[in-house]
Amino acid sequence: MHKLVFVLLLVFLPLRASHADIVVLVHGYLSNADTWRYSGVSAILHQAGWQYAGRLGFSPAGLVEQTITANPRDKRFYTLDLPSLAPAPIQARWLQAAILRISQKHPDEKITLVGHSAGGVVARLMLVQSGAGNINRLITIAAPHLGTDRAIAALDAVDSSGMFGMIKEWIVREKLGNGLYDTLRLSRGILFDLVPPAPGTFLFWLNAQPHPKIEYISIIRSGGYMIGGDRVVPPFSQDMNMVPALRGRAKSWITYQGHDLTPADGRLLVRILQNPPLSRQKN
Repeated sequence: MHKLVFVLLLVFLPLRASHADIVVLVHGYLSNADTWRYSGVSAILHQAGWQYAGRLGFSPAGLVEQTITANPRDKRFYTLDLPSLAPAPIQARWLQAAILRISQKHPDEKITLVGHSAGGVVARLMLVQSGAGNINRLITIAAPHLGTDRAIAALDAVDSSGMFGMIKEWIVREKLGNGLYDTLRLSRGILFDLVPPAPGTFLFWLNAQPHPKIEYISIIRSGGYMIGGDRVVPPFSQDMNMVPALRGRAKSWITYQGHDLTPADGRLLVRILQNPPLSRQKN
């Protein structure tokens, strides 16, 4: 009898080990899938045994998929291209389509969603609107869950209404340059979505919605004696425990660096990913 049990274990254990982990990396505002490579995060994940599985993007014809064949037993990560100038709900719909495609390719595997900056807010919106599905963990990096004053400043800069609007536009264009000015005007939708929460704002609504019962982890930027910290999103805004609907449910990691991604984020992600995601929380 004992020999039979031992043989059965030998047969079934490899099958269980073949279920690999999936990580999906979501970029932020004014960024794209390449940010994970340029920052060194992708290289750190690869060194730790995570295989790059491909890139998914958007187009007028629908989802664009550029996949790379990997060993079924490998831990894999995907990068996405989202329309980062578009309002959060539009980005969330493209993210939902990408997650659905990845889930169809790996129906038996759980997904960890990682969002940097505005990508963390977009990922959270997608979870609220569409449910968790195969996702059992959300990690956000320097995400403005409680908004950022930089969004208000950008919206004010491109507001050319009023009697002296044309003069203001000329002055601001001279200061910012036509390219940046036009980019800010085109991205007013997502900028409105990143305004600090107050009645009537997007974040006020989102932060009050029921969230799926999965694991939430906030990577929070901070400063020190010699380090300025994040000058784009204040640390308290990056903490998902400050979101009313998630209060007390999120784990937090503090990093001493600026807003942009760096290889240190890759090393921290590897450390977090080494721990299996918590099972779905009970109601």
